[in-house]
Amino acid sequence: MNGPLDSTMPRRRLGLALKELRERAGMTQDVAAAAVNGSRYKIWRIEKGQVAVDPNDVKILCNLYGANARITQGLAGLATATGQPGWWHAYGDTVPTWFSLYVGLETAATRIRIFNTNLVPGLLQTRRYATAIYENRAAMSAEDKTRAVEVRMHRQTLLTRQYPDPPDVDVVLCEPVLRRTIRDRRAMAEQLHHLAAMSDRANVTLRVLPLEAGPTLANEAGAFVVLDFPTGNSRGAVHEPSTVYEEGLTGALYLNKAGEVEAYEEVWSVLDARSFDERESKQIILRIAGEQEGHHV
Repeated sequence: MNGPLDSTMPRRRLGLALKELRERAGMTQDVAAAAVNGSRYKIWRIEKGQVAVDPNDVKILCNLYGANARITQGLAGLATATGQPGWWHAYGDTVPTWFSLYVGLETAATRIRIFNTNLVPGLLQTRRYATAIYENRAAMSAEDKTRAVEVRMHRQTLLTRQYPDPPDVDVVLCEPVLRRTIRDRRAMAEQLHHLAAMSDRANVTLRVLPLEAGPTLANEAGAFVVLDFPTGNSRGAVHEPSTVYEEGLTGALYLNKAGEVEAYEEVWSVLDARSFDERESKQIILRIAGEQEGHHV
């Protein structure tokens, strides 16, 4: 990917929403500019998604446009993602800069496709499961581990937000993810029941790639996330390309060139063909949960 992606998607999503609100209110950019003590050019740049936006300015503009509290809160929250650092800064503390970027992209996405070969994805983890995962990070302090779990729990509000609409989340897990227990088997059973419950949500699809599927192109690719973004609803709107995210211990890879995304689309088509359907997947998850609980009978 050429140049830092940083907060392009959150900025464009926010800019489009503010422009739509302004136009519905029948107001000019000059009126909006006066409200935030800025220039017409500042409003133009905000609406084009070219600059980071102060959440306080968003609140002022939303109030000016007559937006309700729910919309105002959602857009102000989105504004916090518009000042994230460059995607390639691969080092950080409790929340690395490269992961801060991902959170911004996740917030702006309309569809999130996740394939994981080793762990339950963060968006679907229970607190006890997430805590167990971070227990393995010997280099992290107890305080940082607690903060990291809190960040993960906060991210999950994405699935139930009111505005903008929550993304569609399509998850495929390799069967070993379900069988790779954590130290506390009761907590693992709880995690599996949570997966089954989340699969009942209208915006969540959860499928299992069984062991019997054998080695596939998906296994060669390893764990990844594909993020799809709004296409815009006006003539001439800029369509943001889908982005593939792959995470490592000290950084992450962001891919959005056409050939790169197409390669992962091919991998996803293999997952579609080889994975159990939603009903079968839920049955497998609950059966394995029962096996975990059986260790305590």
